[in-house]
Amino acid sequence: MIRPSVLLFAVLMSAPALYRYVTDEVDISQVLIRFLIAVPIAAVLLAGLRFVTAGYGRTEEPGTPTTPSPGGAAESRPGPS
Repeated sequence: MIRPSVLLFAVLMSAPALYRYVTDEVDISQVLIRFLIAVPIAAVLLAGLRFVTAGYGRTEEPGTPTTPSPGGAAESRPGPS
């Protein structure tokens, strides 16, 4: 499924061709070809942006609290929620 943001970005990338179609300088087939080329490019660019910004805004504690046990292995306990 293609995200709506990808389609919107593809429309924005092909906006010059849409404008040239409105002013009757190009054919509708040229506009559709440019839009179909813009869709995968927009998908790759937005996926890269989502990948880069995926970790922003997450709050993680620096470490997991542990308690020592008599057997020598540390048991982890959940932190405050």
